[in-house]
Order: sequence, then C-alpha cells, then structure tokens
Amino acid sequence: MYTSPARGHLYPMMDVAIALRESGHRVVMQTLASELDPVVGEGLEHRPISPEIEALQIKDYLGGNPLKQFQLTLSCWLARAPHEVDDLRASCVELTPDLLVIDANCWGASAFAEAQSQPWAMFLPYALPVPSPDTPAFGPGFPPPESWMDRQRDRLVWTVQNVSTRKVLKKLNAFRAAMHVTKLGSISEGYLRADVLLYLTAEPFEYRRSAWPAMVHAIGPGLWAPPGAVPDWLEDLPRPRVLVSVSTEFQQDGAIIETALTALADEPGSVIVTTAALDPMMFQAPNDRVRITRFLPHAAVIPEVDVVVTHGGMGTTQRSLASGVPVCVVPWGRDQSESARRAEQCGAGTMVPRSKLDAARLRDAVRDARRRQPGAERVAQAFREAGGGRRGAELLEGLLVRV
Repeated sequence: MYTSPARGHLYPMMDVAIALRESGHRVVMQTLASELDPVVGEGLEHRPISPEIEALQIKDYLGGNPLKQFQLTLSCWLARAPHEVDDLRASCVELTPDLLVIDANCWGASAFAEAQSQPWAMFLPYALPVPSPDTPAFGPGFPPPESWMDRQRDRLVWTVQNVSTRKVLKKLNAFRAAMHVTKLGSISEGYLRADVLLYLTAEPFEYRRSAWPAMVHAIGPGLWAPPGAVPDWLEDLPRPRVLVSVSTEFQQDGAIIETALTALADEPGSVIVTTAALDPMMFQAPNDRVRITRFLPHAAVIPEVDVVVTHGGMGTTQRSLASGVPVCVVPWGRDQSESARRAEQCGAGTMVPRSKLDAARLRDAVRDARRRQPGAERVAQAFREAGGGRRGAELLEGLLVRV
C-alpha cells in the first residue's frame, strides 16, 4: 500500500491492512517516515516514502479563491508524481508485490501501477469527485440536484473546473504518456482507472447514485487510530461536552477555535479544543470549563462528547458520526464543504459556511447539531453494515485471485 504524505490517508487504510495481515498476507505500508512505530506495532511492514515527496507540502491556503486553491493542490500532486514513480519502482524491484494499493492522491504511483500487467487497486478517503446525474458538482458543497436548474448549475461548475485545470491535465497526460498509460479526458477520470476503488465512506452519509461506476466499492470509513487513553480530567467536565477540532495539516483555520470559544463561553457544559497544526498558546480559555491542548486521541475522546465542531476533514467528521456523535462543520477549504453538506443532508449535523462564521451563528448551529444525534446514530449503523476493513480485504483478495 502506497500513501501520500498524510496521516489522514494512512490511518483510514490501516483497518484494511490489518484485515489482510490477519488473513495471512504480508502487507507493506509505504508511507510517512514518522509512522514507523504505529505501522510496525500492528504487525505490518513499514517502508518510508521519499523525503522529496514529504518536502512537497500542499499550500492551498495561499490561494485567494477556491479555484486557485484547487489548482495549487493539483500542482503539488503533479510535482510529487516523478518521485513516486522512482519510489514505487524501487520497492517493486525489492519486494516483487502481488498487488499494489495506491492512494488516489498519488498520481505518479497510480500511473506506475496502471502500467503494470497485473490488477491494482486505489483507495479514496474523501468524497468521490466524479460527475453523476444524482450528485452535485464537486467542491462548492451544493446539495444534491433536484431540478433542471440545479443540473445546469452542476454542469457549469464541472465545466469551469475542467477549464481551470487544463494546464495541469496537459502536463499530467504528458507524464502518463511517458509511462505508456492512457491519457485522461479530465482529472475525474483518474479515479476510475484502477480495477478496484476502495471508497472509504457509505450511504447515507454519501449521496445515493442510481448507477455507481463498476470499480467503486463503498466500504465505510477506516476508523483505526493509534492507541490512546481518555485523559483523567475529561470525566470531571460537565455535559454537554463540545469538542472543537481543526486540521492536522496547516490551513490557517484558527478562526474556528476563536469563534467557538466566544460562542460557547456562556453555554452550559464544557468545551475541549484540540489545536493540531496550530500552537495552543494562540488561544485563551474563557473559563475553567474549557480545556485547550494540541492533540488528544480522538478515537478515545469523541465517544465521550456530545457534539463535535470541526473544519470538515473526512477523518474527524466520519469518526464522529461512526460514534453516533453529531457534528457542526465549518468547512475551511479542500473537500470540506462536501463533508459538511453531507452531514447536513443526512440529518447528522449542521454546517456554518466560512464566509458566514460568527459567534451567534456557530452557537445556534451547535445547539441544532445536538438535536441531530438520532441522525448520527443512523449513520453509525450504516457505516458498520458497510463492511469496513474486512470488506476491503475481501475485495483486494479478489484481485489477488486474478494475479
């Protein structure tokens, strides 16, 4: 398994990797160098991705608008691609793997896998950016189309995105041609090139489609996390407990924390803040019912809270819903408007657009989210029924039979 340099892409696939290992397979995770101990601790083999890849960080937060942010992200993926090919080629020479499972964000590794003569798989831990008559255009966080006008809107957005990515697509196709693999008609087509795409979500959080691409299999979110205990002080905090969490990858989202501290200062209960990529010293607790720290083990803490305020990363959002905990999402960029709208649409959460974020709106949205706990429970049950790591392992074993 080959991942991009992001824990939010490694951790969701650990359940599948562990299930394969339990079935007797040798599983090598080529991923962040810093993740050696967690990977080896689960009986898997660890191999670091190239330092050159880790050095190419996404800086989409520097873009002045969503389209520019999108272009910066794609340009980063393209810049990593040649390093991924060298990386994966060296691994294959040494390990001679029977199956390659590639992160959807790894354009170079995907092209390398596609150029081989054997089946391969891709995994996707965020909303599928492939057009469908049943789903809205990817990115803005529109609700599903209900009318002719909605569908015209979605066609226009897809067209604008395709036009804005022509230069990147031209360079990507030149790269793919050098790898002797088929050129792509759009960025979206790249998600449909593998024999199996493990889609790490499920309905009703994901929108229903009348026809799914044949290779796409929604198996539910990956919920593995490094071991961690609930802090001793948590049980002393009064309910309702609100967890406020921002991105582990820097994206200048501290305003979510600042607004939440103001919005919830006089609300009953308590507030727990994890600042992740931000310095916790930037923020001041307004009272003794607030705890601010950089990291907490979310897998252990989320089941102990009543609502989660989040930037909308798929990891935190789906982990919360998988625990039956509703969310209030303030999408800050990337794919986060998509996860925010999905949480709202399935009745498991609320959303406050970044452009409308203020203390009053956030306070009302958190109150509303608490009332959506039954919706979160329905999503949690659906996630369990999707099969998770065991289902993913079975699909990959189906490809091994074809090798």
